[in-house]
Amino acid sequence: MDGMSIVAVVIGTIAFTVAAPLLGCLLAGIDRKISARMQGRVGPPLLQPYYDVRKLLEKDRVSVNASEGLYISCALFFTLLAGGIFFSGGSVLMSVFVITLAALFFIVAAYSTRSPYAEVGANREILQVLAYEPMVLLVAVGFYMAIGSFDVAAALGAPVPAIATTGLLFIGFLFVLTIKLRKSPFDLSYSHHAHQEIVKGITTEMSGPTLAKVEVMHWCENVLFLGWVGMFFLWANPLSILAAVAVALFVYFLEIVIDNNFARVKWQAMLKWSWLVTIIAGGINIVLLTYL
Repeated sequence: MDGMSIVAVVIGTIAFTVAAPLLGCLLAGIDRKISARMQGRVGPPLLQPYYDVRKLLEKDRVSVNASEGLYISCALFFTLLAGGIFFSGGSVLMSVFVITLAALFFIVAAYSTRSPYAEVGANREILQVLAYEPMVLLVAVGFYMAIGSFDVAAALGAPVPAIATTGLLFIGFLFVLTIKLRKSPFDLSYSHHAHQEIVKGITTEMSGPTLAKVEVMHWCENVLFLGWVGMFFLWANPLSILAAVAVALFVYFLEIVIDNNFARVKWQAMLKWSWLVTIIAGGINIVLLTYL
């Protein structure tokens, strides 16, 4: 990575750090409003996620040990870095690696508490990573084969969008996106809905400012993952950016609908279905790209 690329990533990370929590908070608020309407309720205010995080930040710092907060801070940092790499036009593959590193710090933070409930949540989080990671890696490889580069910026100079030759990969990615967005039926380790958990899974022992950082991290993750959705529709036409945003918002709405209409499945089903989709949709598309 040359000096200009590093500068672009730094600027992109700073911009993502400012913009992603704002956009992610709005998305979370919209999620709650739509979910409430689908359930016949009025729902909370649009900015309720912001009010919740602000309240958490005002609470005293109470944690099982000092390392828990450090691990969560590292997870948040690498999430912001992954977003900065992607939205600065950098390598989508590097963005995938960095966001996976953030997920590993999140898991280690739960294990560090030595709570049996948090450890069960951490075990489920590992299973979720095992379920979605192969598909996400194939998406990065397919993007490279379709565009000729791992860099997102290269898509803006492509004669056709990546979706033209990666349709099966896109469908497979939408399947595992439900896991990454922590939506039913695959919200095994941590659910945003109170009715899904007696205790809060992987975040059982997290509270106050530490839990606030987890919420902000999830907001930023959602913005990044929707960015991955949009990259399939980028090409040389400047209007493709608007198309990418529109598709990403529609996909998010679709995920909300799925979240409110499907019950949680067992981890065995999640793992089996995810790998089947990865092998069939991802594998076939990679083979087709090889001979195109």
